[in-house]
Amino acid sequence: MIQSKFAGILFLIVVTGMGASLHAKVTNSKQRYASMAPLRQYLIANPKTEIALARSAAPPAIANHAEVMVLTRTGYQVAVPGQNGFLCLVERSWAKSTGSWDFWNPKMRSPNCFNAQAAASFAPIYLLKTKWVLAGKTKPEIARALAAAFRQGRLPRLKPGAMCYMMSQQQYLNDQARQWYPHLMFFEPLNMAHSWGANLPGSPVIAARDPEEKATIFMVKVSHWSNGHPGPAIH
Repeated sequence: MIQSKFAGILFLIVVTGMGASLHAKVTNSKQRYASMAPLRQYLIANPKTEIALARSAAPPAIANHAEVMVLTRTGYQVAVPGQNGFLCLVERSWAKSTGSWDFWNPKMRSPNCFNAQAAASFAPIYLLKTKWVLAGKTKPEIARALAAAFRQGRLPRLKPGAMCYMMSQQQYLNDQARQWYPHLMFFEPLNMAHSWGANLPGSPVIAARDPEEKATIFMVKVSHWSNGHPGPAIH
């Protein structure tokens, strides 16, 4: 969804300093993801599989009572009604900024479980982008449409306390980060990184500025995946 959200989704961190071989791989990938793949490559055939993957974003005590949406050929549909205000879904690659080279990567599967504030004020950005993707819009057209939607007040302002869980051990965030770390994400207005002390030496908070979505995305790594298994050692 963002300019840096995961490199694309905020995982710029992974590619730093990895040398010429990675540069060659990225160059090849840019060519491979130059346009949208056939829609079937972004879909998950069995809705039950997608529901389980979406719920894996958060601990069962949260996810088992959340609303769950699944992607269909006509957009996201509610597959399971919720009881606790949370919304779980599996984001695809167009969650990233339209400037991301892997915006069309059909392998991306990013389970998110948004709290009520984020479900009401941040998830609508992604859901609207999904409608445009399925309507066949290009990346430049999506960028212009998104800017117009914000300008015209058709997208809500971020609600205080908006956050989501991204603790799925099955997540595939991009071709470099893949699983990365279990983590929490917090959504704040632009230019808030300094006030959080993010990206400073020793700070556990990572921040990425996302002008396209009018937000700063904060990430905090956690020690365990949602299934209770230990995550990678946190550095």
